[in-house]
Amino acid sequence: MIKNRTTQLIFQTIYCTLGLVGCVASLGIFDNINMIRWDFYVHFTNISNFLCLGVMLAALIQTAKKKEDGYVKTAPVLKFIGVLGILLTFLVFNIMLAGAEGRDPQLNWRIGSLCFHVVLPIMYIGDWFLFYERKQCKWYYPLLSIAFPLAYAIFIFVQAAIMKFDTSILIPGTETPLIYPYFFVNLETQGVGGVAKWILILLVAFVAVGYMFFGLDKISRKKK
Repeated sequence: MIKNRTTQLIFQTIYCTLGLVGCVASLGIFDNINMIRWDFYVHFTNISNFLCLGVMLAALIQTAKKKEDGYVKTAPVLKFIGVLGILLTFLVFNIMLAGAEGRDPQLNWRIGSLCFHVVLPIMYIGDWFLFYERKQCKWYYPLLSIAFPLAYAIFIFVQAAIMKFDTSILIPGTETPLIYPYFFVNLETQGVGGVAKWILILLVAFVAVGYMFFGLDKISRKKK
């Protein structure tokens, strides 16, 4: 683990800069500056990256204020939740969505997609391993972390109900219904049972990976 303040500042600054680029891209400004994407809020990719950017920005401010070397200690529980959320984003996109049938492969190489799906997730997880103070991970963090994807799922279905489950409203430039931004939350194609199964699988995976990180943190403490 790295305690050097200058190294932390450089890493955090690069992350925040790329994060802002990703945020601008998520609004569609790089495509058409006169037509901002209003649907950005429905994607878990964006929400998880916004959370991580907020935590990293707070860490950057804290690091800039301190005068000596030391581990990063900013909002450890939010940092942990962000690690799991951004890892879920990374894995689901690159394993299940990037090569999905009907998706244009060129979309995967756009600056926003690269930032939010590949570069920033790797950097954020790397930041946890490289700079964060150990001994901050509590046994209940993985269980607490499922509130994040669960809240997102509830939000999606509440929005669908408000919009009367109208699948004719599409995400701009796609054939994907606005109320179902991902296939595994689509009640029409998956059914209630199918959606419940997918959500359960993802939540279990979320907790399992959370305890894996908890174990890594414990191993690091023993080695220290």
